[in-house]
Amino acid sequence: MDQQERARRAGAARKAAEDLAARGVTGVAVTWVDTSGVTRVKAVPLARLEHAAAWGIGASPVFDAFLLDDSIVSGRFAGGPVGDLRLYPDLDRLAVLTALPGWAWAPADRYDQDGVPHPLDARYLARRETDRLAVDGLSVRASFEVEWAASIGGGDEFVPACTGPAYGMTRLSERSGYLRDVVEALTAAGVAVEQIHPEYAAGQYEVSVAAEDPVGAADTAVLVRETIRAVSLRHDLRATFSPKVLADGVGNGAHVHLSLWRDGVNLMAGGEGRYGLTAAGEGFAAGILTRLPALLAIGAPSVASYLRLIPSHWAGAFACWGLENREAAMRFVTGSTGERPQAANLEVKCFDAAANPYLAMAALIAAGRAGLADGGTLPQSVEVDPASLGGDRGIAPLPSSLGAALQAFETDAVLKDALGQALIDTVATVRRGEIALFDGATPEEIAARTRWKH
Repeated sequence: MDQQERARRAGAARKAAEDLAARGVTGVAVTWVDTSGVTRVKAVPLARLEHAAAWGIGASPVFDAFLLDDSIVSGRFAGGPVGDLRLYPDLDRLAVLTALPGWAWAPADRYDQDGVPHPLDARYLARRETDRLAVDGLSVRASFEVEWAASIGGGDEFVPACTGPAYGMTRLSERSGYLRDVVEALTAAGVAVEQIHPEYAAGQYEVSVAAEDPVGAADTAVLVRETIRAVSLRHDLRATFSPKVLADGVGNGAHVHLSLWRDGVNLMAGGEGRYGLTAAGEGFAAGILTRLPALLAIGAPSVASYLRLIPSHWAGAFACWGLENREAAMRFVTGSTGERPQAANLEVKCFDAAANPYLAMAALIAAGRAGLADGGTLPQSVEVDPASLGGDRGIAPLPSSLGAALQAFETDAVLKDALGQALIDTVATVRRGEIALFDGATPEEIAARTRWKH
């Protein structure tokens, strides 16, 4: 990062600070997401934003080796007390947090002290994978669905904030003011909300937002979750995005929607392949499907994730794809007739909100790029519950434990090449740390100890 770039950032920050001051902002929260999927923060007073934009905010690299309980593991590339990084707020994503009066938010890019991107910065990796795809004239539009469960009060026990039936209007009526405030706060922060509704599990809701570029989609996922968390607290509620809130309940997913584009054309529609897929769209999808077992170490990264990832819970526990099949790990969504050129997309259902969304985007794009390069094709689609199939059409289940997913992850040459050895080693170290952390724990204990971490 040269002096000209620092001057440009400082000038943009001065203007932004003037605008924020006029809106009553006094501080800016600058966030990044660690390897365990926890959003971490450093904040600066508004008067310090210009310096932060030009020179960054100091932060230890040790956070790459944090477990979800804030204990620290040590690997080859992360975990020690030595070193320092700089957090640079991305002012293009600066948003006022109306649910936290006086505060604004910006995602961070992490650099070393010489102005070089930190190799373990997931936001940087997502941007790098996006740029690699662009070399071939391709782009991805993406979004994360956000599911959460709301609990009454501030205690660690989960007490559902609504009692109406799943998807029932009663649940909206019970918490109409709360959901109104969620939508208003998200809209004020610049998020394009497309849908909000009660979900299946106790106290559970879901919000869907508009698709955008991969880094922007990950930014929005963080902003949505933190906005929901803040609105919940103002309503004397507590929000959890954990993959398993109650051991015997349905967990929270964070389904990822992706579509591949070239020159303004959606390559998931209008082709001669199955359900209108183009050859490029199918290759991209095949690359992801082939590597789903390894991708789970990124997208379902917690021990609790595998309490959620079970058959007949619409979690996508089987390594297959299907047209509008909500039991398949990868659901193909066409959209309505007449809207398909804009709407067709893939939904990766096996991911949850314990994932770092930036790392999830980087890994998914890397897998899709490999499928494109190989001319990948999809197997036969599955149009029934895959759990019901046996014999020759038996569909392989996805890994049923974090350890099994990690084994697939560490041996996947495509992900290793795309993400780098430092990232692969650090992810593996952190995942083994969490496996050890929950060794011998019951499902009830795992759910309770994970419940309020994400």
